[in-house]
Amino acid sequence: MSSQDSQDIETATTAIESAPDTKTRRYDRQLRLWAATGQSALESSRVLLVSGSATSTSILKNLVLPGIGHFTILDHAKVSHSDAGNNFFLEGYNSIGKSRAEEAVQLLSELNDGVEGRADTRTLESILESHPEWITSFTIVISHNLDHALLNKLSALLWKDAKYPPLVVVRSAGFLADFYIQFHEHTIIESHSETSPSLRIDKPFQALREHALSLEFDNMDSTEHGHIPYVVILVRALEDWKKSHNGGLPKSYEERQQFKKSVLALKVKGDEENFDEAEAQAYRCWTETKVPSEILALFSDPALSTKAMDNNQSPFFHLLAALKEYTEQSDTHTLPLTSTLPDMKSDTNNYIHLQRLYKTRAEEEKQAFKSYLRVPVDDGMVDSFVKNAHALVVLRGKPWGTFDEDKAALVESLSTMPKETCIHLALSALSLLQASDTSVSPSAESIRAKIQSIVGQSTELPDEADDAIGEIARAPFSELPNTAAFLGGMVAQEVIKMITKQYVPVKGYCVIDLIETWTGTIGA
Repeated sequence: MSSQDSQDIETATTAIESAPDTKTRRYDRQLRLWAATGQSALESSRVLLVSGSATSTSILKNLVLPGIGHFTILDHAKVSHSDAGNNFFLEGYNSIGKSRAEEAVQLLSELNDGVEGRADTRTLESILESHPEWITSFTIVISHNLDHALLNKLSALLWKDAKYPPLVVVRSAGFLADFYIQFHEHTIIESHSETSPSLRIDKPFQALREHALSLEFDNMDSTEHGHIPYVVILVRALEDWKKSHNGGLPKSYEERQQFKKSVLALKVKGDEENFDEAEAQAYRCWTETKVPSEILALFSDPALSTKAMDNNQSPFFHLLAALKEYTEQSDTHTLPLTSTLPDMKSDTNNYIHLQRLYKTRAEEEKQAFKSYLRVPVDDGMVDSFVKNAHALVVLRGKPWGTFDEDKAALVESLSTMPKETCIHLALSALSLLQASDTSVSPSAESIRAKIQSIVGQSTELPDEADDAIGEIARAPFSELPNTAAFLGGMVAQEVIKMITKQYVPVKGYCVIDLIETWTGTIGA
């Protein structure tokens, strides 16, 4: 092994050998999920939570523990007996009569001394009227069981400008719940797709092709022969195939089976796993490396028009425009190569050599890609973009309440996903009934009548509506600790996705039924 190889291995393992700092030890597991960039985004975030209910504090618990920068609980209510009984972030009987926001902040802050917590006892209505800009200063806003009229005002405020923060609307009653994320546009570079980037075996770059052809398989000893990476085996086998088939790839089923047999025929011993691996990965030879259809669709995004680009400050779309131009101009018409290699049967020398070939070529193509950028972009973001170019995502959302105003969409959803839609409609009916008269507990009849008014009198409700209506009527104002805990985990997970811009958040209404224990999504 060369000294350079030794240095690479030593450098790669330095972080493992050295003692991690306090922050790394505290956040070790989550850093494996969203890395330092995601953690930095979390630590600079400011979260506003409207309501200090049991569900709200459960959501915050799952945001405070991973280390958001700041949270504010906006709640003018005092702790009631029911609050003391279902909210684990209150001091039980001792908290009754005190500010619900202040009591919750005190215990939530104890979970992580690196997070700043604040209680605000003003009313949302007064802030919307006098200081709406205060609300828009947060990274994300979360509400739970908010009054229907106030929710509409809050939603309208945050929808006024695409730069305003997303709004997460959470509703629950008994064992049923749903939540919705309102946002204008959400771009994701690190979607953590399960689809691996192409190794470009069918279109090998020159250095890889030359390396594969330079190896003398017949003159190798058995140990070295058994550690040739499958990528090299396939490139070599494909080049040999092309010579005897006028430069063509295996096309028919018979040809592909013949190609696989030719790969296995290269074995010198029956237990050479690297050749078995090559045979299993042979599909890469006839699967054309091209720009994925999802990325091609992004190339037609209206945000890439000349007029839009002149006014667009988002580096994501400037990177996307450069990517489009790069794929059109490159010889292979593919995305830039990534240096990331999967695990494979090999030894250290062969694997590192292959990795260097890919790394060198990937760096060359990254530099070529950067030449198409029309505005300066941070190098770290460019690196991440190129590495994840095969799995970019652009989401565009709708204002809260749009789904309930679209009777045709509701009718279609009732026919395709009746359980999910009925629970959503029952929660919407409950919200509307509470807005009209808070002194009367909603009955099954009044909930059904309200649902009927939402979907239209001519629409027949499915049988699944009875179960949803029955549960809402049974516990219209009940906030159960287990429902609060489940919602706390689910909503916090989606909030983290929005803040870090990693992984793909749920789109539409996520409906939860903890009676039968399932979740579903409608109205996307």
